[in-house]
Amino acid sequence: MDAFYASVEQRDDPALRGRPVAVGSAQARGVVAAASYEARTFGVRSAMPSSTALRRCPDLVFVAPRFDVYRAISNQIRAILLDYTDLVEPLALDEAYLDVTEDRCGLGSARATAAEIRARIQAATGLTASAGVSYNKFIAKLASDQNKPDGLCVIPPAHGPAFVAGLPVSRFHGVGPVTAAKMERLGIRTGADLRACELAFLQQHFRSSADYLYGAARGEDHRAVRADRPLKSVGAERTFDTDLHREADLVAALERVADAAWTRVERYAARGRTVTLKLRYADFRTITRARTIAGFFEDRDSFGQEGWALLAALLPVEQGIRLLGLTLSGIEQEGEGPVQSLLPLAQ
Repeated sequence: MDAFYASVEQRDDPALRGRPVAVGSAQARGVVAAASYEARTFGVRSAMPSSTALRRCPDLVFVAPRFDVYRAISNQIRAILLDYTDLVEPLALDEAYLDVTEDRCGLGSARATAAEIRARIQAATGLTASAGVSYNKFIAKLASDQNKPDGLCVIPPAHGPAFVAGLPVSRFHGVGPVTAAKMERLGIRTGADLRACELAFLQQHFRSSADYLYGAARGEDHRAVRADRPLKSVGAERTFDTDLHREADLVAALERVADAAWTRVERYAARGRTVTLKLRYADFRTITRARTIAGFFEDRDSFGQEGWALLAALLPVEQGIRLLGLTLSGIEQEGEGPVQSLLPLAQ
């Protein structure tokens, strides 16, 4: 999210829009928890003493934090992210990694997935988010900061090493001010400088971080996105190139979604009791309808028929439909899950 806490305050209080805002306390020992982009142009940053921030920006407006509000919005955003993958690894209230290897929504690429997520976040919250799309967590994190605010940056594998080489090492995740100062003393200022260092040299000076730094300088990072979430649902969604209105078109589309969803159900060896239909209108308004049975849905036909019954109850539709989804939940899982192929970053 872009300047999350400060952006929430500016959203909720029109008088703060366009002004330099700091979330925190203006008292002598206060600290800036977050700064708006207007404040950042004066050099105001999070974790800065409030007295320093006021010296840099005398017109800075301090607002007391409302963490209950931030958490509620974060949960709202998290629910959107989980529509696209169960592999969501939160870093904070305003940031998360997503593994979208399985193209759950049928969007065709990671770029398209990121673009739709950003659009949905803005439509739902009135706030902007920036996304970095790449083949590992390290570069995706860097890319997410590249075009802020309200930006999208895609770094494909062929461009990863060169992208890293051109950045200051102070941008690297895990390189804080102390480590950056040490690197400066050693003549390491950019990713290219870091890549020129032998592993033994890095081990001598950076010990346990050496392997990570050695790989990062080459655009390598093998850490998995860890959601630590048991499988709760399996399904599929499809976003259509043109909005659907006719019943026949919706039936055909739902059949394709049911086929894709049941393929995943079988792949995960999952058994579930609840079928949920998801329907998104042309204006992004989204509704769900669900039915739970006493036993399990044992085959594709019973699963698809239940999905059709849920859809039929909503016909005729009041406006065009841009997305349909079917999900099986109430899961008992027997298998370990599939080995997934790589989703294109962009197309």
